[in-house]
Amino acid sequence: MDVLNAVFSKHSYRGRYKDIPVPREDLREIMAAGLAAPSGCNKQTTSLIAVDDPEILGRLRAVIEPPVGETAPAAICVLTQRVVAYRDRCFAVQDYAAAIQNMLLAIVALGYQSCWYEGHITDDDRINEKMAAILNVPDDYELVCFLPVGVAENEPVPPKKKPFEERARFNSFFAAE
Repeated sequence: MDVLNAVFSKHSYRGRYKDIPVPREDLREIMAAGLAAPSGCNKQTTSLIAVDDPEILGRLRAVIEPPVGETAPAAICVLTQRVVAYRDRCFAVQDYAAAIQNMLLAIVALGYQSCWYEGHITDDDRINEKMAAILNVPDDYELVCFLPVGVAENEPVPPKKKPFEERARFNSFFAAE
Protein backbone atom coordinates (compact mmCIF):
# COMPACT_ATOMS: atom_id res chain seq x y z
CA MET A 1 0.00 0.00 0.00
CA ASP A 2 1.41 3.40 -0.87
CA VAL A 3 1.54 6.16 1.72
CA LEU A 4 -1.43 8.18 0.38
CA ASN A 5 -3.66 5.10 0.34
CA ALA A 6 -2.63 4.44 3.94
CA VAL A 7 -3.37 8.05 4.91
CA PHE A 8 -6.83 8.04 3.33
CA SER A 9 -7.80 4.55 4.53
CA LYS A 10 -6.63 4.93 8.17
CA HIS A 11 -9.51 5.32 10.62
CA SER A 12 -9.65 4.76 14.36
CA TYR A 13 -10.84 1.20 14.96
CA ARG A 14 -12.60 0.53 18.25
CA GLY A 15 -14.14 -2.83 17.38
CA ARG A 16 -13.21 -6.43 18.07
CA TYR A 17 -10.11 -8.08 16.65
CA LYS A 18 -9.76 -11.52 15.11
CA ASP A 19 -7.83 -14.11 17.09
CA ILE A 20 -4.85 -13.96 14.72
CA PRO A 21 -1.39 -13.28 16.19
CA VAL A 22 0.61 -10.32 14.91
CA PRO A 23 4.05 -11.62 13.90
CA ARG A 24 7.02 -10.05 15.69
CA GLU A 25 8.44 -9.03 12.30
CA ASP A 26 5.33 -6.89 11.70
CA LEU A 27 5.47 -5.37 15.20
CA ARG A 28 9.15 -4.61 14.61
CA GLU A 29 8.35 -2.93 11.29
CA ILE A 30 5.56 -0.89 12.88
CA MET A 31 7.85 0.26 15.69
CA ALA A 32 10.66 1.03 13.23
CA ALA A 33 8.21 3.28 11.35
CA GLY A 34 7.45 5.07 14.62
CA LEU A 35 11.09 5.53 15.49
CA ALA A 36 11.77 6.88 11.97
CA ALA A 37 9.57 9.91 12.76
CA PRO A 38 11.24 13.30 13.16
CA SER A 39 11.94 14.60 16.66
CA GLY A 40 12.62 18.11 17.89
CA CYS A 41 16.37 18.82 17.75
CA ASN A 42 16.79 15.06 17.17
CA LYS A 43 16.41 14.42 20.93
CA GLN A 44 14.54 11.16 20.12
CA THR A 45 12.35 11.34 23.21
CA THR A 46 9.98 8.56 22.12
CA SER A 47 10.46 4.92 23.15
CA LEU A 48 8.19 1.95 22.46
CA ILE A 49 7.22 -1.35 24.07
CA ALA A 50 5.41 -3.95 21.95
CA VAL A 51 3.38 -6.42 23.98
CA ASP A 52 2.41 -9.74 22.43
CA ASP A 53 2.54 -11.96 25.53
CA PRO A 54 -1.11 -12.86 26.39
CA GLU A 55 -0.39 -12.83 30.13
CA ILE A 56 1.09 -9.32 30.05
CA LEU A 57 -1.69 -8.10 27.73
CA GLY A 58 -4.19 -9.48 30.24
CA ARG A 59 -2.52 -7.60 33.09
CA LEU A 60 -2.57 -4.36 31.06
CA ARG A 61 -6.23 -4.82 30.11
CA ALA A 62 -7.12 -5.43 33.76
CA VAL A 63 -6.16 -1.84 34.65
CA ILE A 64 -7.74 -0.10 31.63
CA GLU A 65 -11.21 1.06 32.67
CA PRO A 66 -13.39 1.36 30.70
CA PRO A 67 -11.80 -1.37 28.58
CA VAL A 68 -10.27 -0.71 25.14
CA GLY A 69 -8.62 -3.04 22.65
CA GLU A 70 -9.55 -6.01 24.82
CA THR A 71 -9.42 -8.54 21.95
CA ALA A 72 -6.30 -7.24 20.20
CA PRO A 73 -3.56 -9.89 20.04
CA ALA A 74 -0.83 -7.24 20.45
CA ALA A 75 -0.35 -3.66 21.55
CA ILE A 76 2.30 -0.99 21.43
CA CYS A 77 2.80 1.29 24.41
CA VAL A 78 4.36 4.66 23.64
CA LEU A 79 6.72 6.24 26.16
CA THR A 80 8.19 9.71 26.28
CA GLN A 81 10.87 11.57 28.14
CA ARG A 82 10.28 15.26 28.84
CA VAL A 83 13.64 16.63 27.66
CA VAL A 84 14.48 20.26 26.99
CA ALA A 85 15.43 20.35 23.32
CA TYR A 86 15.98 23.99 22.40
CA ARG A 87 16.26 26.92 24.76
CA ASP A 88 13.51 26.11 27.27
CA ARG A 89 11.33 24.16 24.82
CA CYS A 90 10.38 20.50 25.09
CA PHE A 91 9.06 18.83 21.94
CA ALA A 92 8.11 15.48 23.50
CA VAL A 93 4.42 15.78 22.51
CA GLN A 94 5.28 16.56 18.91
CA ASP A 95 7.86 13.76 18.90
CA TYR A 96 5.52 11.03 20.11
CA ALA A 97 2.60 12.34 18.02
CA ALA A 98 4.71 12.00 14.86
CA ALA A 99 5.82 8.51 15.94
CA ILE A 100 2.24 7.43 16.64
CA GLN A 101 1.00 8.70 13.28
CA ASN A 102 3.80 6.85 11.49
CA MET A 103 2.89 3.66 13.37
CA LEU A 104 -0.83 4.04 12.63
CA LEU A 105 -0.03 4.33 8.92
CA ALA A 106 2.30 1.32 9.07
CA ILE A 107 -0.39 -0.66 10.92
CA VAL A 108 -2.90 0.00 8.12
CA ALA A 109 -0.32 -0.64 5.40
CA LEU A 110 0.39 -4.07 6.92
CA GLY A 111 -3.32 -4.99 7.01
CA TYR A 112 -4.05 -4.33 10.69
CA GLN A 113 -6.15 -1.78 12.57
CA SER A 114 -5.66 0.30 15.71
CA CYS A 115 -6.81 3.33 17.64
CA TRP A 116 -4.76 6.01 19.40
CA TYR A 117 -5.65 5.85 23.11
CA GLU A 118 -4.00 8.65 25.02
CA GLY A 119 -6.39 10.80 27.03
CA HIS A 120 -8.25 7.67 28.13
CA ILE A 121 -5.18 6.40 29.97
CA THR A 122 -3.57 9.71 31.05
CA ASP A 123 -6.63 11.30 32.69
CA ASP A 124 -6.89 11.94 36.44
CA ASP A 125 -7.17 8.20 37.21
CA ARG A 126 -3.59 7.78 35.82
CA ILE A 127 -4.13 4.37 34.23
CA ASN A 128 -0.85 4.96 32.38
CA GLU A 129 1.08 4.78 35.64
CA LYS A 130 -0.45 1.38 36.46
CA MET A 131 0.45 0.20 32.94
CA ALA A 132 3.99 1.55 33.30
CA ALA A 133 4.42 -0.40 36.56
CA ILE A 134 3.35 -3.63 34.81
CA LEU A 135 5.90 -2.98 32.05
CA ASN A 136 8.72 -1.97 34.44
CA VAL A 137 9.02 1.48 32.86
CA PRO A 138 11.70 3.62 34.59
CA ASP A 139 10.51 6.72 36.48
CA ASP A 140 12.06 9.15 33.98
CA TYR A 141 9.74 7.87 31.22
CA GLU A 142 6.00 8.51 30.92
CA LEU A 143 3.67 6.03 29.23
CA VAL A 144 1.46 8.26 27.06
CA CYS A 145 -0.33 6.04 24.54
CA PHE A 146 -1.76 2.54 24.07
CA LEU A 147 -2.13 1.23 20.51
CA PRO A 148 -3.93 -2.11 20.19
CA VAL A 149 -2.83 -3.94 17.02
CA GLY A 150 -4.62 -6.70 15.18
CA VAL A 151 -6.77 -7.82 12.28
CA ALA A 152 -10.18 -6.16 12.54
CA GLU A 153 -13.25 -8.35 12.85
CA ASN A 154 -15.26 -5.68 11.02
CA GLU A 155 -14.46 -3.07 8.40
CA PRO A 156 -13.58 0.30 10.02
CA VAL A 157 -16.26 2.94 9.53
CA PRO A 158 -14.84 6.22 8.23
CA PRO A 159 -15.88 9.25 10.28
CA LYS A 160 -17.75 12.12 8.65
CA LYS A 161 -15.23 14.81 7.74
CA LYS A 162 -15.91 18.47 7.09
CA PRO A 163 -15.43 19.49 3.46
CA PHE A 164 -11.87 20.25 2.36
CA GLU A 165 -12.85 23.85 1.48
CA GLU A 166 -14.09 24.46 5.01
CA ARG A 167 -10.72 23.60 6.57
CA ALA A 168 -8.04 24.25 3.93
CA ARG A 169 -7.14 27.49 2.21
CA PHE A 170 -4.51 28.97 -0.08
CA ASN A 171 -2.52 32.15 0.63
CA SER A 172 -4.84 33.59 3.30
CA PHE A 173 -7.48 32.52 5.76
CA PHE A 174 -9.97 34.74 3.96
CA ALA A 175 -10.12 34.17 0.22
CA ALA A 176 -9.94 37.21 -2.03
CA GLU A 177 -13.31 37.94 -3.55
